[in-house]
Amino acid sequence: MSVQPKKEELRKAVKWIGETRKYEPGKSNQKLVEEAALKFNLSPTDTEFLYRCLRGETDIE
Repeated sequence: MSVQPKKEELRKAVKWIGETRKYEPGKSNQKLVEEAALKFNLSPTDTEFLYRCLRGETDIE
């Protein structure tokens, strides 16, 4: 397992959520973020950012 910069892990999480939504459209945003946070070892701040993005409160750049 390699060590990756945190922002790279956040990018991977965003991509993973997008892919997962295609194949599991019924999965809740909360469940997606929880799984992504564990899978990509995200910080609480990054996790909250994902929640906000999925609620439409911020744009992902």
